[in-house]
Amino acid sequence: MSNTVENIKCLIIGSGPAGYTAAIYAARANMNPVLYQGTQPGGQLTTTNEVENFPGYVDGVTGPEMMIQLQQQAQRFGTDVRDGWATKVDFSGDIHKVWINDTKELHCETVIISTGATAKYLGLPSEQHYLQTGGGVSACAVCDGFFYRNQEVVIVGAGDSACEEAHYLSKLCTKVTMLVRSESFRASKIMEERVRKTENIKILMNHDTIEVLGDGQVVSAVKAKNKTSGEIFDIPATGFFVAIGHKPNTDIFKDFLNLDETGYIINTPGTSKTNIAGVFVAGDAADHVYRQAITAAGTGCMAALDAERYIAAKE
Repeated sequence: MSNTVENIKCLIIGSGPAGYTAAIYAARANMNPVLYQGTQPGGQLTTTNEVENFPGYVDGVTGPEMMIQLQQQAQRFGTDVRDGWATKVDFSGDIHKVWINDTKELHCETVIISTGATAKYLGLPSEQHYLQTGGGVSACAVCDGFFYRNQEVVIVGAGDSACEEAHYLSKLCTKVTMLVRSESFRASKIMEERVRKTENIKILMNHDTIEVLGDGQVVSAVKAKNKTSGEIFDIPATGFFVAIGHKPNTDIFKDFLNLDETGYIINTPGTSKTNIAGVFVAGDAADHVYRQAITAAGTGCMAALDAERYIAAKE
C-alpha cells in the first residue's frame, strides 16, 4: 500500500454514460471531480457498433465515438479522467476511503459509483467472435433489435428478461426462435404465456446452442442441439440475442452498501442515494430494468446533483 493519500472532493468510479454525465455536472458545479475509467473505459457501449436511439445524434453514432465525445466534454469542464480501477473501499467512517489498483489510497468527501453491469454470455468462441465484429450478436434487444427489422433472429434465455426481449423482437422481426436450455421457463407465468401466444415466436425447450454460424463478418445461422433426441440442426438467423442475465460490477462494495440478491446497489427511490451518506450510485450498477445509455446518463446527472447538495449541506 502507498503511504501517500490523496484527498478528493468528488470521486467517480467508472466511466460510460453515467460516469461521464456525473462528471460533466460535478465539474460545472466546481466539485473538481476525479474519474477513474475502470477496466473497460467507456463501459458496455464501447462494444456497440451503432447507437441510434440516443437523443441528439440524428444520423446515429458508434458506441466508442460517443464515449470519446462524452469524455472530452467532461474534460472540457475540468474533470480529471484517469486510468485505473477501484480494488477496495472502506465506507465505515466519515471519510470514504477508496484504493486504486491496490496501491493508491483516496480519501473522498463524496463517491459516485458508476461501475455498470456486465452482460452474461454463453462463452462460445463463435459467439464472442461475432460479438467483437458487431456482425449479429447482442445482449440487448431494445438497443439492437431495430437493425433486424423484417429478419429472422434467435434468442437464448428462460427468464422474464428473455421473454420480454423475445416479445419486443417479435414486433420487429418476421420470426423469433427462442432457445430454452431447460425443460421449463424461469419466467413468471404471465411472461411465459405472452411469448407462447405470440405467433411469430417459436419456442424450443431443452435445446442448447452449439455454434453461431456466419461468413466471418455477419451471422447467418445458429447451430442448435435438441438435448432430448440429440439432433443437431441449423436455424437460419441474421441476429443472435443472449438474454441470460447481467452481473453488476459491485463486488467490492458488498461489505458496506445494501445490494439486492443479484448484486445491484439498492438506492433510495427517486434519488441516487445509497445507505451510506455521501455515496451515490448511477447507471447499470443499480438499474436492472432499463439498462439504456439515456437512463444511465440521467442517473449520472442525479448523482452529481445529489453529491453537490450533500456537500452544500455540510458546509
